Amino acid sequence: MNIGFDGKRALWNHTGLGNYSRTIINSLLSYYPSNNYYCLAPKINGSFYKDVFAEVNLIENNSKYPNSLWRSYGIYKDIEKLDLNIYHGLSNELPFSINQTSVKKVVTIHDLIFLRYPKLYKPIDAYIYKKKFEFACNAADVIIAISEQTKRDIIQYFQIPEQKIKIVYQSAAPIFNNIATSELKQKIALKYNLPKKFILNVGTIEERKNGILLINALPKIQQGYDLVFIGKSTSYKSLLENQINKLGLKNKVHFIENVTYEDLPICYQLASVFCYPSKFEGFGIPILEALMTGTPVVACTGSCLEEAGGPNSLYVHPNDAGQLAKYINNIITDSNLSLHMIEQGKIYAQNFDPAIISSQMMEIYNALLLAK
Repeated sequence: MNIGFDGKRALWNHTGLGNYSRTIINSLLSYYPSNNYYCLAPKINGSFYKDVFAEVNLIENNSKYPNSLWRSYGIYKDIEKLDLNIYHGLSNELPFSINQTSVKKVVTIHDLIFLRYPKLYKPIDAYIYKKKFEFACNAADVIIAISEQTKRDIIQYFQIPEQKIKIVYQSAAPIFNNIATSELKQKIALKYNLPKKFILNVGTIEERKNGILLINALPKIQQGYDLVFIGKSTSYKSLLENQINKLGLKNKVHFIENVTYEDLPICYQLASVFCYPSKFEGFGIPILEALMTGTPVVACTGSCLEEAGGPNSLYVHPNDAGQLAKYINNIITDSNLSLHMIEQGKIYAQNFDPAIISSQMMEIYNALLLAK
């Protein structure tokens, strides 16, 4: 098959949608190398090209369209020229011009949070997202939802027939399976000035991620444990800092940005507990990363985090700081519980192995080509 991907995120985003795109493409390359894979992007990022996409055909905008319009309107000419069998929009979008081609169309929808929580977005952004996502869902031959929650939202908000939607979970990069030596752990701890014992949270510091719950739980957590946030800051951080000062926790909460992708798995391994109190997610990939590194997970109910964390992680209501603290204390004081969660978490994480995910994706592609 000739399979094309929207490569903008794969080539430029260092987290989130970029990681998802690269993992899908690399997995397909590894397990189904006989296909021809094309990554179409407005502009090529040389570092990702060299390190990740050496075996992928990269197609760069060479048209009269500016980069901002090419993905939506000009890209169809390249799709036709390449004689693609499948075009897969990996990050919620398909070109508005896609119906001018005969290619089979697949789109991955990660979440519809902008519709569920519109106040968290600028009105113009939410409007643009709705137009793009709704068009993609209607134009696609198959929609990939990354969780049951996302599938339900697609049906609810866009009235898409259920049979058009297939659930294919995310997988995390194999790097999270690598167990670091004690020497390397010590080196990373010194590099980022990590405390000796800490609870970890990974993700953008924003309102939806609900970091305030962790702040409010910290005074109830056993003495000697700090709290570490790793992720990009937004204006929401000031609210957390105000609460930190109010509770007298200034020396016990640490915010770290710009942790390299290579160092991130080791930060997970250094943590006693990984806590992800987000109010709503499309999937929650940091939870899977934590399970793979052997870190017990506590997350929140209300969206899809139970899908990511499995039956042996612990879950609390997103407003219940007392229960969150109780669960964290149970893990750090009960070595048998901690070991059980680590062992079962690693077993559960195998459900998201890239070999399984790429096999499911290839089944969808093959079924599309066989369909009349």
